[in-house]
Formats: sequence, C-alpha cells, structure tokens
Amino acid sequence: MTEENKSSAFTSMAGAKATGDAPIIGIGMLGYAFMGKAHSNAFKKIPYMMYPPAAIPRMVAIAGRNEEAVCEAAKRYGYETYYTDWRDMLKNDAIDVFDNGGPNNTHAAPCIAAAAAGKHVFCEKPLGRSAEEAKSMLDAVQKAGVKHMVAFNYRFVPAIMQAKKIIESGKLGQIYHWRAVYLQEWGMDKTMPTSWRFQKDVAGSGALGDLGAHIIDLARFLVGEPKSVMGYQQTWIKERPDGSGGMVKSDVDDGFVAAIEFENGALGTLEATRFAKGRKNFNNFEINGENGSIQFNLERMNELNVFWAGDEPNTTQGFHNVLVTEAHHPYWENWWPHGHIIGWEHSFVHEFDHFFRAIVNDTNVAPYGADFVDGYRNAVICDAIVESANSGRRVDIKYEEI
Repeated sequence: MTEENKSSAFTSMAGAKATGDAPIIGIGMLGYAFMGKAHSNAFKKIPYMMYPPAAIPRMVAIAGRNEEAVCEAAKRYGYETYYTDWRDMLKNDAIDVFDNGGPNNTHAAPCIAAAAAGKHVFCEKPLGRSAEEAKSMLDAVQKAGVKHMVAFNYRFVPAIMQAKKIIESGKLGQIYHWRAVYLQEWGMDKTMPTSWRFQKDVAGSGALGDLGAHIIDLARFLVGEPKSVMGYQQTWIKERPDGSGGMVKSDVDDGFVAAIEFENGALGTLEATRFAKGRKNFNNFEINGENGSIQFNLERMNELNVFWAGDEPNTTQGFHNVLVTEAHHPYWENWWPHGHIIGWEHSFVHEFDHFFRAIVNDTNVAPYGADFVDGYRNAVICDAIVESANSGRRVDIKYEEI
C-alpha cells in the first residue's frame, strides 16, 4: 500500500475526532526480543480483534544495536524500517508512540528523549532501576504533557480485572490478607552464560524487579497502597560464565520475600524467585476479605477460585472454580464463545488497546492502566524492600509529592 493509499484508507490523528474514523498511530519500538515479539503481536491483532478499534497501529520503525538482528526483526514483525540508534528513530515524524521494550538500563534516557520530542511513551517494567531514575522519567512525561504507560500487563488479564470489579463493588468487604508469589526456575543453571538480567548496573535488581514488580503492582491495584515493608533477599549463584571462558560477578538478588502492611490495615506477603525448581511462570495470589476470598494462578489464567461466606455449598466444600470466559466478563466481547480460552499474549492486546484509547480520547491511563506514577511508586516499594533487606529493619513507604 502506498503512502497515498494509507492516507485515504485511514484518517490522521487530527481528523479522527471530526470523522469518527479510527486514526493511525505510528509506533516506534526499541527492542526486538521477548517483549518486542509480544508487543508486535498485539499491534497486529488490535485492528481486527478490538473492533471497532480506537486506533490503527502503524508499525513504523524498530530499533536495536545489532543491525543484522534488528533488520531481521523488522522483516519478521512487519516494521517499515529499522534503526541501530534510537536517537535517530525518534527523529521520524511518523512516530506518535515510543514503545520501549529494551533492557532496564535503556529505559530512562530514551523515554525522556521521546517525551521531549512529543511522543507518547509506553515502557516495559520496571520503569526505572531505582526510584530516583523512575521519578526522572515521570517528571519528563508530565512536563511534556504526553500519555504514559508502564507494561504491567497482568492488570489486563480478564480474570484479574474481574477480581478488581468484585473488590470495587464492595462485595468482598474489608480486605484482611494479600499473599502473592511469582516463581520461575530458569535462573538455577550454574552453567548458563550470564545476561543483563544478572548485572545490577543494567537490570537494577534481579527477581525483585523482574518478577516481584508485577506482584507489587497487583497488590497496589487490587488492595491499596502499602504503608511499610520488611524484606529479605538472597543471591545463591554469585558468579556466572561470561561466554568466553571466564566468570563474571552476578550482583542481583536471585530471590526475595517481603511482608507488607497496607494503609487500609491489610497485611500481605510477597515472594519472587528464579530458583523454584519445577515452576515455569507461577504467578499466584490470594485475597482474603470479610465476606470471602479470591485466588488466581496465571498458569490457569482464565479461571478464578472464589469462596463466599454463607454461599452454599461453599461453606461445606470450600472454594469453587469460575471460568472467566462469559460475554459479560472483561474484554470477552472481543474474543470467542464462552469456554474458548485465551492466552498470555492477549493481555498485551488489551493493554495497548487501553493505551491507544487514552491517546485518542484524551483520557487518563490510570486507574485501570499503570501510568508512570504507578511505575515510580512501584520502584519506591522495590527500593524499600532492598533497604529493609540490607538494614534488617522495617522501612516505611514514602513517595515524593507528584
């Protein structure tokens, strides 16, 4: 399709409100690996599955340092062009949204530059390697007046959004307990060559920022703001092969646990590790309230286990399983008949659709999407867990004024 044909087929961003047609939103993405694949898949599905779409993603450009790899990614995913320097990509006027899926040490500078260039900014989690870095990114997007979102995609799993609706309805009553674990096993191989995920200067943290950030976000999303934390961390493999016959230091946490006191009086626990043999992607939480309980397991992501006090036969038989695939459940009007389950990748479809709707309609990303305020506060909590683990004392959660 020529540029002329593209212009006639779809409206511009400026013309969308006048005609009611879906505008084109130009995407420029940094990174082409795991998240690059997940995000690109979402862009392709949105126009025909989240129908009628709020916007049509145009996959303008993708950037990465390895020219051979980024060229192949552009061809595979369908980007119009590629760059080996994100700075050059941001000069492309066809890009409306900068999508940052790069390693953690490439989050701050590109996002800040994209905001200054007037691009809306979507960034993978954790937002920054520290609360200070995350705050600098938040300041930049707020100063620029652009839309901003952090990729806490699990908020957009239908079952989790259904749990959110139940809690908001008041049906669960006062919440007493939150307990969550995020367990994987892939870090246990001592012979595996190191990667950026094991280097503090690149990653910022290990299991805490990689996995723990997700369950911290879900705790804030579903229960509320934490008041204080008490944490522990451990690194079991302190050196890893460097890929060329030598060894290099691993200076991030392999696992952590933390206890949380929430502002609303609830108590919680968090645990994340890459050393749980047999666990592939076990993101599991349970909420206990005065009128019942809700339990979720990402590996069975279309289901909720629920218990309601006084609801026969629950009172004698315990939890019952609910398949969250009915037409009235979140997002299901866009998918299949009930019982025809969706997968992990569809959370990104819902997430980006939410972001595009905020851009087109000039609405807030929060509270259902995670914006950079959420990303900053998540980083504050992560830093507090590290401080607690290092000091051996409880640490109060203190956010800077925003």
